[in-house]
Amino acid sequence: MSTSVPSLLGVFAHPDDESLSAGGVLAGHAAAGARTGVVTATWAAGTGRAAELAEALRILGAGEPRMLGFADARVPQSAPDSVPFIEAPLDEAVRRLVAHIRDFRPEVVVTHDAYGGLPGHPDHVHTHRVTVLAVQAAGLDQLYPDAGEPWQPSALYLATHPRSVVPALTEVVGVRKAVYSVPDEQITAAVDVRPWLEQKVAAVLAHRSEVERGAMPGVIAGLPADGRERLLATEWYIRHSPAPAPAPVPSPVVAAQGVDSPGPARWTFLAGTEPGEDNREGLRR
Repeated sequence: MSTSVPSLLGVFAHPDDESLSAGGVLAGHAAAGARTGVVTATWAAGTGRAAELAEALRILGAGEPRMLGFADARVPQSAPDSVPFIEAPLDEAVRRLVAHIRDFRPEVVVTHDAYGGLPGHPDHVHTHRVTVLAVQAAGLDQLYPDAGEPWQPSALYLATHPRSVVPALTEVVGVRKAVYSVPDEQITAAVDVRPWLEQKVAAVLAHRSEVERGAMPGVIAGLPADGRERLLATEWYIRHSPAPAPAPVPSPVVAAQGVDSPGPARWTFLAGTEPGEDNREGLRR
């Protein structure tokens, strides 16, 4: 197994967010031999959306679903025996996520940006907040001692979109409610995921109920191949981490036509800190 590409845990609000926001990075890290996984904040195990999530993760090589088990803010039946995620006690939501982080022991964690991505869904925004707190708390031995042995991820990345690419993206899918983006200079990593685009699209389309109801997977299902590439072939991230950022791993692949990357050199993978002997075991797990 490769130790040059760090293990990666995605934390996203709903089934399908993992594929739309970070499907290429998840597939790329998995293909390079890294451990990858996904925690989903809403929907319960045993629901149809959870089954679709399991298929999407299989396609991406990201293991079995890990569910926090809260209800979608807009779909109470998504977890009938639980409160909506945005109404759950913050301490309980953080504790559940800390347990997953300590169990998986990732070098890198990926989640939504502070806006909650382009649409700004309240569950996305809350997932961002809970993840930022949980990544820090996971490394502190006096917080949540019943949630496993402490583990401090090396880096947290926020999936986002630079402002300069929004016109090109809306040209592909049209204007869909609010569109949130960040200044280009805030982008840390622009990852060209075209080598894994076929997997990413297949994972998005595995969320069949979202395709059928005309949500974003349904929009993508109706796009021609070049439209899918323009929309999905680049993933942008902001590094949010207490550790100094390492030098990026440049990608040999040029930017996707029509959605060029601002800011720093394009990356092939998301980087943690350079592993030393003291933390190399975390990469092998």
